[in-house]
Amino acid sequence: MEVKNRYVTVKNQLERDAEPKESDFEFKNTTISLALSDDGEVIVQNLYVSIDPYQINRMKKQSSSHKAIKSSSALSPGQVIDAYGVGRVVASTNSKFEKHDLVAGFLGWEEYSLIQGEFKLSFLRKLETSTDLPLSHQVGVLGLSGLTAYGGFYNVGRPKKGDKVFVSAASGSVGNLVGQYAKLSGCYVVGSAGNKQKVEMLKDKLGFDDAFNYKDESDLTSTLQRYFPDGIDIYFDNVGSKMLEAAIANMNPFGRVVACGAVSEYAYETNRASPNMIDVIYRRLSIQGFITPDYMKDYAEFASITSDYIRSAKLHVLEDISIGLESIPSAFVGILRGDNIGKKMVQIVERIE
Repeated sequence: MEVKNRYVTVKNQLERDAEPKESDFEFKNTTISLALSDDGEVIVQNLYVSIDPYQINRMKKQSSSHKAIKSSSALSPGQVIDAYGVGRVVASTNSKFEKHDLVAGFLGWEEYSLIQGEFKLSFLRKLETSTDLPLSHQVGVLGLSGLTAYGGFYNVGRPKKGDKVFVSAASGSVGNLVGQYAKLSGCYVVGSAGNKQKVEMLKDKLGFDDAFNYKDESDLTSTLQRYFPDGIDIYFDNVGSKMLEAAIANMNPFGRVVACGAVSEYAYETNRASPNMIDVIYRRLSIQGFITPDYMKDYAEFASITSDYIRSAKLHVLEDISIGLESIPSAFVGILRGDNIGKKMVQIVERIE
């Protein structure tokens, strides 16, 4: 027995300084046999898949991210674009997973995914069916976006009560959670976003102390000085470029820069940040990058604490869900424009039971 499988791929690798367009993607059809021949394999019907900006680096002809980790390796035209997601097992020769199990892990922008190999199997985890929280949360707030926010903020940012925290791209899947974790830790938090609606949402719904629209500001260094007259202790960087430069210029001695993402640099290498290294040296600043797998060992702790925050309404969940495999190209292009609020994902099947 086999299943028909439709998937999304790139037609060609992107040039180094190019924004993706919907026309850069195409849909292909294949079949997957449910009669698995090798032990340890799993076939999953995908229910939700994550849409993440870092994928643009994988689509380029050349990017330093290609050698960082398998999940950021280069994509070839025609290849399935693997991505984090949630699905239901339809066939398995793996003793850890049975048919009908709900699972989360690296699946793909496709209807069905064959999970094989040590790397992908190591990330695949069985989900509890008795949970009272929506399944979609496993893609975002209780998935890699949430772990990214939690692991980066607490391990790299090392917050203390009263710290002054700045979060860029604060309405995105990671930034909104960082700001909320910071508030729950007793910090003063300011976020930046790309329109008035997002700014008001950060303040009114998520409890940020303040927020601003970076598109309205001509001098980001002066802007941050206005919002942080006493300096910044922790900067959680999701955008890089000029925002990073401005934040470093306003950091307090021994401040921590949590380098999570560089979305403003992904499409154009000419946007590369050039921070003032004299500031870094004399203010004794720490700038540390990280990737989410660094903190997989903390997943159980993170999921337990975050789930309790959600249940007690101390943490708000922002999800932006499109329906259907066909919506993936527009969802991906949109996330790089900043169209989303919170975690962007695509629900592959029309109805989830």
